[in-house]
Amino acid sequence: MNKKKFALIGAAGYIAPRHMKAIKETGNELIAALDPYDGIGIMDSHFPEAEFFTEFEQFDRFIDKWHRKSGKKIDYISICSPNYLHDSHIRFALKSGADAICEKPLVLNPWDIDQLKIIEEETGRKVYNILQLRLHFSIIALREKVQKELAENPGKIYEIDLTYLTSRGKWYFSSWKGDEDKSGGIASNIGVHFYDMLTWIFGEVEENIVHLKTPYANAGYLKLKHANVRWFLSVKYDYIPDDIKATGQRTYRSITVDGDEIEFSEGFTDLHTRSYEEILKGSGFGLDEAYGSIATVSTIRNLQPIGLKGEYHPFCKKVISE
Repeated sequence: MNKKKFALIGAAGYIAPRHMKAIKETGNELIAALDPYDGIGIMDSHFPEAEFFTEFEQFDRFIDKWHRKSGKKIDYISICSPNYLHDSHIRFALKSGADAICEKPLVLNPWDIDQLKIIEEETGRKVYNILQLRLHFSIIALREKVQKELAENPGKIYEIDLTYLTSRGKWYFSSWKGDEDKSGGIASNIGVHFYDMLTWIFGEVEENIVHLKTPYANAGYLKLKHANVRWFLSVKYDYIPDDIKATGQRTYRSITVDGDEIEFSEGFTDLHTRSYEEILKGSGFGLDEAYGSIATVSTIRNLQPIGLKGEYHPFCKKVISE
C-alpha cells in the first residue's frame, strides 16, 4: 500500500487525537505536526517519529523543504486549530499542494467558502470537512426512513426538538472557545454539525429565528423544507435535567422527531476513521456540503433574539427563570 503523507495543525487540541488515530488506522503516515502548546505526549501513541513544531514559520519552512529534499510531498494537511484560524490554515494547505481535512465548523462565514472555492480551482487541491454525523448508522437509518416517507407523502412536515447541553467549566470562557470572534459562538462551536445533519435529512433552511442568546445558551427555531425545529444549545451544567445529573453525567443530548427519541448515543468512536476512509476514496464532504450549516450559524450569530415568542424550545424557560 502506498502510504499517504499527512501533516497536522493543532496537535494539542481536544479533537486532534481522533485525527491521529484515523491517520494511523487508515494505514498512513504523519510527517509533521504543529501546535503552540508543546505538551502533547499523545503523539507517542500514534506517531512518535513525526516532526513537531511550536511556531508556524518553522512548520511552513519544513513543509516547503521536505518535498524538495525527499522527493515526496505532503498529501493532506489535517486542521484541528481554533475555529477562527481554519480559513487561513486551509488556504495554507491548498497553496502547499495538499488537500485540506478540516474540523467543523469549516469556517465562520459562508463568504469564506466562496473564496476557498476559488483557491481550490487555482491550486487543483480539495477541501474536506469532517461531518461525521452523516456517517453515523442511526442518522443514516433516519434519513432513509424519512426519504421513504416523503416519497409517499411529499408534503409531510416533521416536528423536531434538538437539545444539546455539554457542560463546560470556567476555563471555557477564558479560552478562545468563549470568545465569539474566535469560536463563532455556541451555535458554531457545538451546534454546527447538528444543523448540518438536520438539513441533510429534512431539507434546506427556509426561516431562522433566535429566541435567546446568552454566554451560556443559544436557542431558536428553524423552519426546514420538511421540518419545524426547536433547538436549545448550552454549555451550562445547571440546565441539564435532574434525572441526568443524578447519573453523574455532564452532557445531555436529545433529538425527538414527532415525539420519538432518536437514539444515537453509541457509534461515535470510529467516525473520524470512517470520515478519513471516505476522504481517501475521494468521496468525503467538500465545500458545497459544508455551505448550508455555515450559513445557518453565521445567520444565528448576527440575529437579534426575539424572546419567548412563537415556537420556542421548552428549555428556554430554564434560562428566563434565573
